[in-house]
Formats: sequence, structure tokens, C-alpha cells
Amino acid sequence: MEPRTTALAVAGPDELTGRLADQLLGLSRRLHRAQRLLMEPLGVTPAQARLLRTLAHCQEPPRMADLAQRLDVVPRAVTTLVDALEERELLRRTPDPRNRRVIRIELLEAGAATVRELRRARRTAAAELLEPLDEEQRAALTALLAPLEEESGPPSSS
Repeated sequence: MEPRTTALAVAGPDELTGRLADQLLGLSRRLHRAQRLLMEPLGVTPAQARLLRTLAHCQEPPRMADLAQRLDVVPRAVTTLVDALEERELLRRTPDPRNRRVIRIELLEAGAATVRELRRARRTAAAELLEPLDEEQRAALTALLAPLEEESGPPSSS
């Protein structure tokens, strides 16, 4: 066993949990930094990218309030994001066919293309981060993290 592995093996559960939390936070920061650099040429901010990804996963065009709830932000923040993305012709406001007082947000083809580019940027950033791991190690890490993916209550900050 490597000295670092040995030290972790004899560490108590609190030290091990703390080390794991530090590792996950550090990896997350590195992934976000790399992803941000790859997103830069697209001219999309991380907040705008998150809104576009959320919109792409909606079965039907959502209301602004629905987007705010999904993104866990105040509606005013969504308005600002939608304004900027509408100006770039990535999405549009459209009247609800069932209630003309309701406005829905629709992803346009240019927005869908941007979402595809964002996915490519995310995968490229992840591939660079995970490059030291072989395919078997990646599969093992995926299996280890799978039970943690389900949200289990309040402490959530996406």
C-alpha cells in the first residue's frame, strides 16, 4: 500500500469523510473551470448554460415561474437570463395556447445546437479530468458514485 493510502486506511471516519469531501469539491471546481474555458467561445455564461440545459429537458415549453423553481432561483434571475438568451435568438417567449395570459419559454434550434455544444464541452472537460483513470477505474468510480446521485433532502445547492 502507498503511504497516502495507508494513512487513509488508519484515519477515522471523520478524517476520511473530510478528505473525500475535499476531493469531491476540488474535482468539481476543476471540472467547472475547464468547462467554463471550453464554453467561453460559445458566449454563454454558466448560468445561461444551466437554463438552456434545463429548458432542453422540459417536455413542453415551461413558464418562467417553472424555470425559476427548477433552477432554484428567484423569478427575476430567470427574466434576466431569458432576456439575454432571447436577444441571442437561442429561445423565445411564446403565448400559452390554452391561456393567452401565460408566457412560455421555447428553445429555438440555435438554442438546441448550443445545448449540444455545451454537452460536448462538458464531456471534453470531464475526459480531461478523468484521463488518468482507465476504463475499468472509470466504471468503478461511476458505480461508487451512483447511490449518491439521488437527492435525499434539504442540503441542496446545484
